[in-house]
Amino acid sequence: MQTEKVVDHIVNWLRDYAVNANMKGFVIGISGGIDSAVTSTLCARTGLELLCLEMPIHQAESQVNRAMNHIAWLQKNYDKVKMLQINLTPVFDGLIESLPPIEDEESRFMSLANTRARLRMTCLYYFAALKKYLVAGTGNKVEDFGVGFYTKYGDGGVDLSPIADLMKSEVYEIARFLGINQEIIDAAPTDGLWGDNRTDEDQIGASYDELEWAMKMQDDGKDATHFDGREKEVMSIYLKLNRANQHKMRPIPLCEIPPQLKK
Repeated sequence: MQTEKVVDHIVNWLRDYAVNANMKGFVIGISGGIDSAVTSTLCARTGLELLCLEMPIHQAESQVNRAMNHIAWLQKNYDKVKMLQINLTPVFDGLIESLPPIEDEESRFMSLANTRARLRMTCLYYFAALKKYLVAGTGNKVEDFGVGFYTKYGDGGVDLSPIADLMKSEVYEIARFLGINQEIIDAAPTDGLWGDNRTDEDQIGASYDELEWAMKMQDDGKDATHFDGREKEVMSIYLKLNRANQHKMRPIPLCEIPPQLKK
């Protein structure tokens, strides 16, 4: 990959999109992970305004520290970066208290994890409307179009997606080029939605390198029957998630009314 040219291309694309939309800049949620670190840095390089929000909800201290360190690094290196820390923990806890009890604990935990992401999305759009900013998405190609590893109308609720055509390995390559803090590069990827340190790999059952491989095999027309051992297991995991999460990747279904019924 021609890393420097890719970075310039994304930065120019971001700037042109914002200017043509008559927007002042971007707002982004900073999680302490690689994707939000890279995306926020690309936004900062446009020279437009950037508001970084750190929005903890029972967050692990290590995640908060990485996020705050990254924002401090951005502000040191770029002129138009501002930050706000919005503690959403009381909002989340108040919502839980208002909801009826559910017997299926597994479904409840998953629903509440997604609720965290949707609360953050609501907060991002509050400031986007207030400041005339665009909400910048942080999803990469494997997450957004491979396994659908994001929350619908949560971290998937954005105005534009600067790194959605980059594989996870390419995001890391850009991070090293940009000089992103090493602690973020070294940290195991996590969605931060569970209040503990479980990683994306813990949840998915495969690493991003493995998922990238499976995505390429799918593009080559291969399925799990073409492989044995760990490769077969990874391919099965990837295809199962890819099928189950198509509702996230495809446009919202539109019920088209036959013209004759409108006469």
